[in-house]
Amino acid sequence: MNGVGTLTRRVRARLRPAAARGGLSRAAAGFGPLLAVAPALGLGLALGLCAPAQAQSWSERNLDRPLSFDSLRETLKAEADKGQSADLEALIAEGQRLFEARFITEEGAGRPMATQAIVPTRRKRPSEVAFNRLPGPDASACSGCHNQPVTGGAGDFVANVFVSEGFESADFDTTDPQFSNERGTNILHGSGLIELLAREMTVDLQGQRRAALAAARKSGQPVTVDLTTKDVGFGKLTAHPDGTLDVTGLDGVDADLVLRPFSQKGVFASLRQFTVNALNVHHGIQATERFGQDWTGSADFDMDGVADEIDAGHVSALVAFQATLPAPGRRTGLPADWAEAAADGEKAFADIGCASCHRPSLPLESLSFADPSPVENAGTLRPGDVSDPLVLNMAALPWVQALPRDERGRVLVPLFGDLKRHRISDARIDRLGNELQAQRFVARDVFITAELWGVGNTAPYGHRGDITTLGEVILAHGGSAASARDAYAALPDERQQSIIAFLRTLEVPK
Repeated sequence: MNGVGTLTRRVRARLRPAAARGGLSRAAAGFGPLLAVAPALGLGLALGLCAPAQAQSWSERNLDRPLSFDSLRETLKAEADKGQSADLEALIAEGQRLFEARFITEEGAGRPMATQAIVPTRRKRPSEVAFNRLPGPDASACSGCHNQPVTGGAGDFVANVFVSEGFESADFDTTDPQFSNERGTNILHGSGLIELLAREMTVDLQGQRRAALAAARKSGQPVTVDLTTKDVGFGKLTAHPDGTLDVTGLDGVDADLVLRPFSQKGVFASLRQFTVNALNVHHGIQATERFGQDWTGSADFDMDGVADEIDAGHVSALVAFQATLPAPGRRTGLPADWAEAAADGEKAFADIGCASCHRPSLPLESLSFADPSPVENAGTLRPGDVSDPLVLNMAALPWVQALPRDERGRVLVPLFGDLKRHRISDARIDRLGNELQAQRFVARDVFITAELWGVGNTAPYGHRGDITTLGEVILAHGGSAASARDAYAALPDERQQSIIAFLRTLEVPK
């Protein structure tokens, strides 16, 4: 035991310098020995952390150690099968190290002959610059944008990104909205619970579709069903006896009934998809699972001289870090006047209709987070590509254990959202729908409901991050939110301020 303890301490000591900018995240620190995975010794070996981390202690490289998905999963699974309690701190800390890493050209940063497109696409000519604020790459580290109030948080206006889905190669130098949609940076805290909610809701909706098809075949007549999951309605679907579907009545979800909770338009179904895409777009770091030999026929698709830039194990470490970032919560220790106003404001928030989309909570059945997820797309590691997924037991996290539960024992995730897309602007009020391009077939004035947990300390607001106060962003709502907006505008100033007081209590943990 003394030898194991010594090696465990060495593993943690080796991780410590990598995370020294702010120490281990609250997510990493929150795991302790609670997850049913491998002990720190085995996990350290799987991560390659017991070998010299770098050839030189002053090296600027970050992707300096192999991290095989298969060996990582097998190490974790073997110990879980024995029913042993283990420590996942090393994996999360490795994810934080990579999230905060400043990638360099020597390890693949930049993509001189590849575009930002999700489908691997070569450029027509080499990029003239290493960094470009428009098509990217535009950041050396994930934390360069996700940093307010802590790593994994939001970003100020200066950290905005430009989404230009409609162009094969974004060789332009303009912020004109005809060419790109400008977006602010969202928080990642609580995203593991968000993804688990989306997975369960997807299963519910697709189950209702199967039942409708079966009923139509049996009856020989069309069957129309109202699609509802976790008390959130997604329109209607009609199944015909011949197996065809009329999906024109769907509302706020794609025709495949997969909820995609990430990005402001709701176009990424998983943290893994989000991460693989962001690595390429923002850093020019290309994951082998999308840009490698199997999919593109090249180990160096962007032709920068670096082959197989980041492997599946490293992506899983990044996913584990993001998935376990603590959910935002309520600010405590409020002055008496603030506490009184916030209590009144929370009631007013519901009374005027804001809570019809910004649901205070949604119930979550399972806290088992599998990576890769069941709904990964081509170009991202999928369950069929591995013998078993890597599984995080979110129930072991102290901050998850502190969340309220309903009478059925389900965790009530306090997201203040509904994971549904809504039209958010109209001819009268269009500030939140001022983009000119659609993204992934989602109309330009349609956005997923923003989760409001964390809104109290992640200003500025709006899809472009150009709205300075909570009162302003409420008044910017149009479309399906117009009635709630008008109700807010009609309130006396004292009642409006009570709603602001309530929203200011919803904070990302520091």
